[in-house]
Formats: sequence, C-alpha cells, structure tokens
Amino acid sequence: MSKPKIEILKTEVLSDNWYTLKKITYNYLKKDGTWETQSREAYDRGNGATILLYNKDLKTVILTRQFRMPTFLNGNETGMLIEACAGLLDKDNAEECIRRETEEETGYKISAVQKLFEVYMSPGSVTEIVHFFAAEYTKDMKVNEGGGIAHEQENIEVLELDFDTTYSMIASGEIKDAKTIMLLQYAKINNLLN
Repeated sequence: MSKPKIEILKTEVLSDNWYTLKKITYNYLKKDGTWETQSREAYDRGNGATILLYNKDLKTVILTRQFRMPTFLNGNETGMLIEACAGLLDKDNAEECIRRETEEETGYKISAVQKLFEVYMSPGSVTEIVHFFAAEYTKDMKVNEGGGIAHEQENIEVLELDFDTTYSMIASGEIKDAKTIMLLQYAKINNLLN
C-alpha cells in the first residue's frame, strides 16, 4: 500500500488546557489524482500503557474501579468504570510506565511483564497509542494499598476478581472499557490463566 500524499496547510491550537486539541487543515491527494482540502480535529493526550495482572493459581485478575467523567456525560449513570490498570507514558518508556502505574494504582510491585501489542484506541480523533502488557502477580508482590496518587486526584478502588466471573462481565455490560475487554479476551484466547 502506498503512502498517501498529504500537505498540511494550517494547524490551529483550539485548546491547550488538560491536553492539546488541534484543528488541522490539509490537502489530500485522492486516488483519481485530484487534491481535496480537508479539516480534522486531533486530540493529543500522549501515549499510554495498560496491563492485565493475573494469578494462575487463584484464577484471578486485578482490575480497578474509578470515576470517569466522559462516561458519566455519555449515559453511565454513576460514572464508575471497571478497568485494567493504565497510565500515560509521560517521559517514560512503556514498560517503565506500566510498572510505575501498577504500583501506584494497584499496590503490586510486579517483576516480569510481557508486551502483548500496541494499538490506536480511537484513531478518528485521538493521536494516542496504547501499549498492552500482561504480568503474573502473587500476594507477596503487594507493597501498598494502591488507589492512585492524591495530587493527581486519583480515587481508585482495587478489585481482585475471579477470571471467569470477570470475563462474563463483558457480556453483562458491567465492563465497558475497550482496553480491559481486549486484555481479558487476550487472556481467554491465549489461556493465560491455565
């Protein structure tokens, strides 16, 4: 597949508050050889990482529950969402980030992590790539209570759940977070807990 021909004409910053929202106007060379001017908005919040913590012996996973304002605005009555641990890379590489986030959010200091894949989660409007990981955990890896960092206004509840019960929460609609569903499906398909 050939690379599309793009000419960026103008970039406007629409918001630079929490993250950066830009409006990009560009020319796009169509298959018929004609140029078309298009405009799109792109939200840059940086790249992220997420992880599924699992225990083969107990057949359990560690997830989190926290309030997510955008879900509240779009019909989630409580705004609470069950998710896999995740965070933004900031200046870290993906593996350093997910180790740090795992300890901050869940209280587990993990040793070996396995990189699974990386994806664009919402490529129509967000620039973010999310790096997906999995790691085994044991009770002796628990170094603190987790829950996130207060100055980042994180109020995270740590959940240790039976894997089969958790997997059924996808079908029941109790788990609606895409990254979490992808990790749980990866675990199921690849028999991580067997």
